[in-house]
Amino acid sequence: MEKLTGLNRVKTAVFISGTGSNLKNLIKFSKLKKSPISINLIISNTNKARGLHYVDLFHIKKKILNFKNIKVTEKKLLTLLMKNKVELICLAGFMKILSKDFIKRFNGKIINIHPSLLPKYKGLNTHNRAIQNRDKFSGCTVHYVTEKLDSGKIIMQRKVKITKKDTPTTLAKKILKQEHRLYPEAILKIFN
Repeated sequence: MEKLTGLNRVKTAVFISGTGSNLKNLIKFSKLKKSPISINLIISNTNKARGLHYVDLFHIKKKILNFKNIKVTEKKLLTLLMKNKVELICLAGFMKILSKDFIKRFNGKIINIHPSLLPKYKGLNTHNRAIQNRDKFSGCTVHYVTEKLDSGKIIMQRKVKITKKDTPTTLAKKILKQEHRLYPEAILKIFN
């Protein structure tokens, strides 16, 4: 992606399904002088996503879309993204899989944060799997989204040591701390 000058920040949409800790972190990052992005839109697949309270807190547009009929929903979503001139999509705990057609339309402009050191442990229950396999390390990965789940080109990763005392919950907390550092770093790397 091209270098940015001055105030022409990349209009960004963040897709969430849960607590929104990565969303909050990205919003804070977007307010920094060095940030190449501005967050203009928040999309959720559920009105129960706790992260939606950041919408009011930071006065950002939101849209809650029901993904039962993916074709219809993605058509609405594309219209919304075009209308808001969105150039980058950040998935942050978004629990729906986007269609191949949608990903093609935004080719190279969708990134995701995943709580494992990809290509290890694609999909769900990553912390459980890492502990059960007695891995010494786990971590998080920011990668480009492609048609194959958690298989796009890796932008950056961060390692976390797994101790004997770790449970999936304690490991999740340690990794989340690193996710909050990694996501902004990966965005800076993309635009520098």
